Amino acid sequence: MISVYLAGPDVFYPDADRLAKEHKALCCRYGFEPLHPIDQPTLEASHIFRTNIELLKCSDAVVANLNPFRGAEVDSGTAVEVGFAIALGKPVVGYTASMECLRDRVGRLFGSFAVQDGAWRDGNGNLVENFGHPVTLMLAESCVIEIGGIEDALKKLATMLGVGHAIT
Repeated sequence: MISVYLAGPDVFYPDADRLAKEHKALCCRYGFEPLHPIDQPTLEASHIFRTNIELLKCSDAVVANLNPFRGAEVDSGTAVEVGFAIALGKPVVGYTASMECLRDRVGRLFGSFAVQDGAWRDGNGNLVENFGHPVTLMLAESCVIEIGGIEDALKKLATMLGVGHAIT
């Protein structure tokens, strides 16, 4: 059975246990063995880190929640997990609920920005990516992005990997 690590900030949500149960059930429905970061024997930071790294190493693929979390961009822990998986050569399918590009999201959340010297800049003068991606280019160019939810990402992964009977 193909194992899938489920990356994302979902472990921080108030209904994290319910979501984890639903996400694991969806994985099984699509023929995947779920590896979930919520399954920790202890809540010590270094142990959580080591456990998640080991889960990533032994996984065959990663499905990642790339929805903005606490700001305009992806959860930083999720970004680390995706990068680690990519470095290991594992397929990653990320999902996000909206196709809104990062530039537009930054403008919507943090106010106006302007073109200076041919580049988009925020109110602090910082460069704002303008590649039309819903996430930063390093994520958008390194993994497959599905617009939708976890089930859409699992369907995509099943198709990519040719897993038995991808449910439609």
